[in-house]
Amino acid sequence: MATYTRMVHRQTVVNDVRLHYVEAGDDDDETIVLLHGFPECWYSWHEQIPALAKEYHVVAPDLRGYNRSEKPHGVDAYRMSELTADVVELIREFGDSGHLVAHDWGGGIAWNVAARHSDVVDTLSILNAPHPGAFERELRRNGEQRRKSWYMAFFQLPWLPEWWLTRRDCAAFDEILREGASTPDAFSDADVERYKEAFSKPGAATSAINYYRSVIREEAKNLVPFVDGDVAARDVDVPTLLLWGEDDMALVPELTEGLDRWVSDLTVQRIPDASHWVQMDAPERVNEELLAFVGKRS
Repeated sequence: MATYTRMVHRQTVVNDVRLHYVEAGDDDDETIVLLHGFPECWYSWHEQIPALAKEYHVVAPDLRGYNRSEKPHGVDAYRMSELTADVVELIREFGDSGHLVAHDWGGGIAWNVAARHSDVVDTLSILNAPHPGAFERELRRNGEQRRKSWYMAFFQLPWLPEWWLTRRDCAAFDEILREGASTPDAFSDADVERYKEAFSKPGAATSAINYYRSVIREEAKNLVPFVDGDVAARDVDVPTLLLWGEDDMALVPELTEGLDRWVSDLTVQRIPDASHWVQMDAPERVNEELLAFVGKRS
């Protein structure tokens, strides 16, 4: 089988959707799948891919609707059941199971994959993405989390969120990314331009916002965010690492508490000087934690 010593761009069709992904490392090694968040793309892992590829076969997709991946039309195309099926089938493209690492919206999907399809997840590593039970709890009792989540309501409006995010060459990204980071050099000019270019592709802005539109519709039906179906899938029985940048502009630190109720094998590592963009603020620390955690369970 082939050995890849550099990042290679590839495409595959899973769950009837064409996904672009970046691959690195030796494909005889165990696979790690990296799931990005909003408003990112595979590039959000560019500091992690080279480090992880020394020991693992790394696959970093653009989630459906993002960057070079296909952008299905309609809000229902971004239901959690569809997003979960994408990831499950992608993991199975490379073997029976793999390690799952995910940030932000990718983390929302990864929690659901681990809860509903534990057979395909060897380990779960989550970066600043709330467990659905904890998120529901804090939205109910924590006024600060409700305040921080204002944008989820804003994203329910037609066309206005797309206009706001893409106006003046995606000027909002400078605030969301650069000003939201804890370290001044977390995002270079070139980094921000990559994200702007990816988000400016036809249909990308609407697709990304449709994640939020869909989850609110499902929440209204199920009363549980980030979960698709009549029965909430919350219990996670795979080894789980939660890496949490404490200086998070969108998520309160209480979301890291009380998770033993749902996660049977949990390790929590809090990073005080990192923001929501923890893998950019503290790339070396994140790489060390991921390699140590996954290595123990391999």
